[in-house]
Amino acid sequence: MFASPAALFGSLLFGAVGLGAFLYGKKMVLYKPMIIGFVLMAFPYFVPQTWLLYAIGCVLCLALYIFRD
Repeated sequence: MFASPAALFGSLLFGAVGLGAFLYGKKMVLYKPMIIGFVLMAFPYFVPQTWLLYAIGCVLCLALYIFRD
């Protein structure tokens, strides 16, 4: 499933950030962090290239920062 250890690390990193954002959004009843957190947890399963995994993950983390309430 993962092409390299870097892909596994990126998946774990973005999954942990996504879980934190999802739980925060659920606790505070904020839908933006909840949705972005869910996407952060789910997208590594569908992205085969490592560089694309990090690019999408960084963009989503930036979106989480920009769209905070």
